[in-house]
Amino acid sequence: METPKTKEAQYQVIVEHTAAAGVERFGLRASESWYQDPKHLAFRLSRYKFVSKMLAGRGSVLEVGCGDAFGSRIVQAEVGKYTAIDFDPIFIEDAKSRMVPRWAFDCFVHDMLTGPVPGAFDAVFALDVLEHIDPAQEILFLRNSFAPLGPYGVGMLGVPSLESQPYASTQSKLGHINCKSAPQLKQLMEIFFHTVFMFSMNDEVVHTGFHKMANYVWAIGTGKRD
Repeated sequence: METPKTKEAQYQVIVEHTAAAGVERFGLRASESWYQDPKHLAFRLSRYKFVSKMLAGRGSVLEVGCGDAFGSRIVQAEVGKYTAIDFDPIFIEDAKSRMVPRWAFDCFVHDMLTGPVPGAFDAVFALDVLEHIDPAQEILFLRNSFAPLGPYGVGMLGVPSLESQPYASTQSKLGHINCKSAPQLKQLMEIFFHTVFMFSMNDEVVHTGFHKMANYVWAIGTGKRD
């Protein structure tokens, strides 16, 4: 059957690509977000965009708690070797089922509370993960997460702010047992890094404004402590 022609020639590549490769699928979590609250997907992808800008040019990057890994490609496009792990096999199976050769990366099940990921990395980041970790285990979790970093490595954490929790959805509140204020997150990261830079975020906008009015907070650590 003849391939349909778009009215404007520059869009024909879209039709031809779809005919050759098909239409890519949302991840499990991304699909649910797109159905329930589409703007939330924009928020999540913008977090990956910020990570991609901060880690651009890094040779080897580890994502801890990748979930369905739907946003991972945004960071992968800016770095060398990309590795993603999650403790839930359902999400890892979903991520692998949607992987295409152009964007292939190492993706496997690993529980960071059981030990570090083997190998060495230039950067490690975790988005929306720490708030799910029991406070009694957060030091163990972060020690294992950052263990593969060399002395010049970078660690990034992004978490919902403590101040935002009265406005969180019921679904979020079920899993959020360890949200942090910006000062708390900085103090925690300073256990592992000599220098910690803090940012705030409201919806898609990253800024250095008053942290108590932010719904999301970031910590970027450099100069890993021994």
